[in-house]
Amino acid sequence: MYDFWFYSKLGVNHVLDWGAYDHVLFLAALTAPFTFKHWKKVIVLATLFTFAHCLSLALSAYSIVHADVELIEFLIPLTIVLTASFNLIQAYVVQSEKKGYLLEFSTTFFGLIHGFGFSNYFNMLMSEEDEKIGPLLGFASGIEISQIIVIFSILLLAFIFQNILGVKRVVFTGLVSAAIVLLTIPMLTDSWPW
Repeated sequence: MYDFWFYSKLGVNHVLDWGAYDHVLFLAALTAPFTFKHWKKVIVLATLFTFAHCLSLALSAYSIVHADVELIEFLIPLTIVLTASFNLIQAYVVQSEKKGYLLEFSTTFFGLIHGFGFSNYFNMLMSEEDEKIGPLLGFASGIEISQIIVIFSILLLAFIFQNILGVKRVVFTGLVSAAIVLLTIPMLTDSWPW
């Protein structure tokens, strides 16, 4: 049981680490267009993202799939920019609630990419001989706890800005998404693999 709690704490700290805020930016971009009244949609997206990144984390931890670390380190900020850009297009160009399943599909696919990013860190902590199921479950649980914290924080921020300060939803989504793109561009250029 010690391994589970130890690795849970590592999972929480890995996501909420200010030095590695890429996962927080992705979750912020994913959540920015929504409010508490859209909680079901947010739960569906978070569940798809969670399932996908747990799958790729496990596949990598058990050496079933190997991903190029440099490529993953580039693709993670790319997923952030694409998600935030999608928000901007939806808010200012398309202005439609009907998105089909594009958001669900992309969130799942991006979850696979983020899972390989988590696996880079997780695999550094483990040797090939180590028992992995307990640490893997603990690490994934820690990631989920931190995701809930981030998603709730963004929804709370949306509530404050939109319901208390009177900022329109489209403006809030646009400002948050634009800020995320600007914060992510340096990560994207720094991790350019070619």
